[in-house]
Amino acid sequence: MGGRMELLLLWRWSTLVQVSSDLLIAVFFVALAHSLRRTELRAWVGAWSANLAALSVTIVFWLLQPQSRLAFVVLATLYLFAKTLFLLLLIDGALEFVAARANRIVNRTSVAILALACAVCCALLPSIDALGVVGASVISLCMAACAVLVASRRAPIGGWLVTGCALRSLLAAAEAIAFGMKWSSGDSGTGVLAAFLASHSSFDTGVEWMIALGCVLTLHGMIQRELTRANGELTSAKEELQVMLDHDQLTGAYSRRAMPTVLRAAQSTGATILFFDLDGFKKVNDRRGHHFGDACLTRFANELRTQFPSDRVIRYAGDEFIVVTLEREPSRITERVAAMRAALDARPVDGLRIAFSVGMANLLAQGDAEAALRAADEAMYSEKAARAA
Repeated sequence: MGGRMELLLLWRWSTLVQVSSDLLIAVFFVALAHSLRRTELRAWVGAWSANLAALSVTIVFWLLQPQSRLAFVVLATLYLFAKTLFLLLLIDGALEFVAARANRIVNRTSVAILALACAVCCALLPSIDALGVVGASVISLCMAACAVLVASRRAPIGGWLVTGCALRSLLAAAEAIAFGMKWSSGDSGTGVLAAFLASHSSFDTGVEWMIALGCVLTLHGMIQRELTRANGELTSAKEELQVMLDHDQLTGAYSRRAMPTVLRAAQSTGATILFFDLDGFKKVNDRRGHHFGDACLTRFANELRTQFPSDRVIRYAGDEFIVVTLEREPSRITERVAAMRAALDARPVDGLRIAFSVGMANLLAQGDAEAALRAADEAMYSEKAARAA
């Protein structure tokens, strides 16, 4: 008699430990969900609340010690329903971690079916030991499914969650076997088996904290992955925006905004600056319209890139273009300019041959880029005046 009383006290102590622990876990997840506002946490808040409800039913059973069959069926149904709901919500929480669009297991229909199934099952169960076999078996299977789900989908930092669910599955399997042996023997006993059943809730408590920790770490991994992806997208968007800012949308050449960067790069080695200006372009716009003028600018910029493929082509303003080339030999540059004139003459734009003037100036290594640019500009105007004479 004394041994059974000690086991009863051990069971009550173990149950109180688990209830207190689950209360802390439930409060923690409520606070975490309120703080982070993450939809993934809704299922976990519901899960630990359901688990706390199941243990509360155990406390009620302990306090009331019901003797009638009806009271047993009602309390057993409430316990099994809340415990199974906890497990299904736990799987829902795992699905939130591993699936882009999780199809929730728990909904109004599934909850109604679950309640009916639990009521029918508990009405057929002959004893608490039989309830223990069913409940522990359900826990074992669902926890194993959760562990396999998270492991197979490779959730970020999901190792703790997988380990916690796997351990809880093994513990529940051991509890189901122990309840089955006790049920089949028909003797409550006072040995090791009875001691294990009386204290198993305290073992469950440690594993449940591991599951809770696994949830937090997996959520942290998800947030970290999202931040990394968002940072990558932001960097890509920044690069695309920089390209848009540094390039002229009409011609595809570098914009004037990019010219300081291009000139600074050229100063390190030295370069040649070519200043181009289309001849009579204002008349072209006035007579044939801006749409035709845009076509001429695009054609001219394309030919610049063809003749100076490895150099920087900049649309300086309107019909003025600058080429910064690393080529330092004037004769070779003159050949390219001549080839460009020939190509433009050979393929006119809607019958119009594009004519241009060009000025050239050397930019010495570590030299004055602005002075070289002005010199190229002056040389261009000198050629334009000579061509007009």
